[in-house]
Amino acid sequence: MTLNDECVTAELLADPLEYASLLEQVWDAVLRGGRAPKPPRPLVSDSWQRSLAADVDPDAREAPVVWERDEVRDRRAAHPLAAAIPVLRETVLSVADEAMHVMIVTDRDGLILWREGSVDVERRADRVRLAEGTRWSEDAIGTNAMGTTLAVGRPVQIYSAEHLVRTYHDWTCAASPIHDPDTGDILGSVDISGPLRTVHPAMVALVSAAAQLAESHLRAQMAARDERLRAKNMPHLRGLRGESGALLTPTGRVLAVEPGPGLRLPERIDVSDGHGPVVLDDGREALLEPLPEGFLLRLPTKNSAAQPRPVLSLSFLNSSGPRAVLDGREIPLTTRHAEILTLLAMSPGGLTADRLAFQLYGERGNPVTARAEIHRLRTHLGEHVIGTKPYRLRAEVDADFLTVRKALRAGNLRAAVESYRGPLLEASESPAIRDEREELFASLRNAALDRGDAEALWALFQHQPTDDLEVLGQLAHRLARHDPRRHLVTARMQRVLAEEA
Repeated sequence: MTLNDECVTAELLADPLEYASLLEQVWDAVLRGGRAPKPPRPLVSDSWQRSLAADVDPDAREAPVVWERDEVRDRRAAHPLAAAIPVLRETVLSVADEAMHVMIVTDRDGLILWREGSVDVERRADRVRLAEGTRWSEDAIGTNAMGTTLAVGRPVQIYSAEHLVRTYHDWTCAASPIHDPDTGDILGSVDISGPLRTVHPAMVALVSAAAQLAESHLRAQMAARDERLRAKNMPHLRGLRGESGALLTPTGRVLAVEPGPGLRLPERIDVSDGHGPVVLDDGREALLEPLPEGFLLRLPTKNSAAQPRPVLSLSFLNSSGPRAVLDGREIPLTTRHAEILTLLAMSPGGLTADRLAFQLYGERGNPVTARAEIHRLRTHLGEHVIGTKPYRLRAEVDADFLTVRKALRAGNLRAAVESYRGPLLEASESPAIRDEREELFASLRNAALDRGDAEALWALFQHQPTDDLEVLGQLAHRLARHDPRRHLVTARMQRVLAEEA
């Protein structure tokens, strides 16, 4: 006998009580740290680990009640799976009732929305809070078919002491996830639960078939909605009068295109912003316009005049504060907005909100705060300057700190030094900018020292006075004895040495 099969087979369940007794020994040994007669199935073992990591107590735990009866009714009416309940009843309920089981349907978070079936089993289920309005995710009540199928995304069966919580060792259950045919996301699960003595190996196949039928029903309803939406919104698409475009569902799925199949678009467009410019997968920019239901996507045609990209000049290597000029017009900037522009300029491929928050604030960074700052900056500069998904600069960027980097990479030390006017955003405490500030100066310093270039070293000394004895020593050595700058350098060296003495 083995417990490593992914499904509980008819052979294993030839004697349900004997099998349940073996599982109880396995459960007790594994959780007490002893030697188990057989290892639990990998599916079960992995689920136990997730559940224990969520602090589920195997000996004293009941499913939490999240919604009262009235709330459950409201939630059921609004849930997408409400449309599939008749199909699930036809497929599962008659079998469940005859087999002394109940049919359970949850949402994607494991909250029980529907429970129907044998009256006797329902009464027994009430005593262990296997009831509508309770939550059965793994982090709430440990390993169980509903919570585990939502965690792994495929049909599962959990028998007797495979449940992590001892209370449910007298139960057996099988469940399958139900997916949204539009987005592919899990909407919830369908489950059959009952006393362990009534277990049947076909339970997994039954819930799996029921889930597939439910998904087919939802897909047919989606197709009907799509047709109604297409007919309703086609005048908007035809109104483009030769301009390329597409009709989208409220979730961004492409319903129709103009001028026709020759227009290549992905199956789905990111509509999370709700309106405004969007960038397609191939780099093309389009404009998203909300309709009463769904969206209209406009795309530039080949014949339309190309709009010149805005030009953004950034001068952030100076002691007088950050300066930005957009298309010849000076733009006042806060330090925070200068930091964001610096990070975006350093990352031409763009930054997510999470990455931007980390670079701005370090470990304490909050992407919500980063999004709010980006929103304010886009309002200040214009949405045509900063794109989203990910955040990136759409302008032609001329930044002094990028010029220094480019010159250093090209080996042009003099050009790099001439562009360097001081530390990068000296007032900034952003971890990423602080690192870049230190790295930029170190690269210039090392290049000037390696070449023994007195003029480059003197320029650095002027823009960022230093007590670096190596730089001062090189200057004192390289500058002519009659050069008045040499006296300033030697005086600084004497002061540094005196302070270190």
